[in-house]
Amino acid sequence: MRRYFTEEHSAETVNGRIGVDVAPRMRQVMASLVRHLHDFIKDVELTQREWELAVDFLTRAGQTCTDTRQEFILLSDVLGLSMLVDAIGNRRPEGATENTVFGPFHVANAPIRAMGESISLDGKGESCLFHGRVIDLDGNAIEGATIDVWSDNADGFYDVQQPDLQPKWNNRGRFVTGADGAYSFVGIKPVSYSIPDDGPAGDLLEALHRHPCRPAHMHFLVTAPGHQKIVTHIFTGGDPFLTSDAVFGVKSSLIADFERIDGATSWQAAFDFVMVQEDRFEHRSCSNVR
Repeated sequence: MRRYFTEEHSAETVNGRIGVDVAPRMRQVMASLVRHLHDFIKDVELTQREWELAVDFLTRAGQTCTDTRQEFILLSDVLGLSMLVDAIGNRRPEGATENTVFGPFHVANAPIRAMGESISLDGKGESCLFHGRVIDLDGNAIEGATIDVWSDNADGFYDVQQPDLQPKWNNRGRFVTGADGAYSFVGIKPVSYSIPDDGPAGDLLEALHRHPCRPAHMHFLVTAPGHQKIVTHIFTGGDPFLTSDAVFGVKSSLIADFERIDGATSWQAAFDFVMVQEDRFEHRSCSNVR
């Protein structure tokens, strides 16, 4: 172990001070973090002024956090870190429905509704019928699967963002599949919206000449006994932000066709969810809860 700090051996010196009884995973993660941080600073030759700006930026991010807003998660999202952690923690075999980021607007214990019922309570937006099946990798229907859904309203806001303007549980609901594994409910054709950009994360996006928009999507949380949980969206095909999602949440397999019903003003979107049995493939669990 090197006793004194030098520019050349900085990371080696810092990691040499890790105690002998430190948990192996803590040692692995922190030693790697130190190496990569030191390599980054050497690579860009970070100046004292830039270091000060970074400390101020992180301080402001912490000050922006509230009970309903987590700016550090937002930073993780716009840097693609949230999606990378999710991808590593939810590797699935070909044919299974892919995960994407959970998002900050899920509310537990939404009302359980009857199949075909509407979740739109404010009367805004273009009506859309969502339907499909929950099946396993062999195409067998999964009975008793719970499909928890939520979306923004036609103005681009979730009900928790506008508690005084939207009805409680607006554009939210849970549905339980029968023996055929089928689901259906009526919501609205999703609209794109901006993530909160009035804080440090927004400042970073502006500095990088990136927009804060997310493409239109409906959130789904699909659970069933003995199967891996699916946390995902379905995205509206043709949305202009599909290839530039501010949080990198789009995967090509999650883009759905939204079609008009008989030329009317209403829409429909069909999408099947393919679940993986817990004991069929090795799975590394990853918490997505915001």
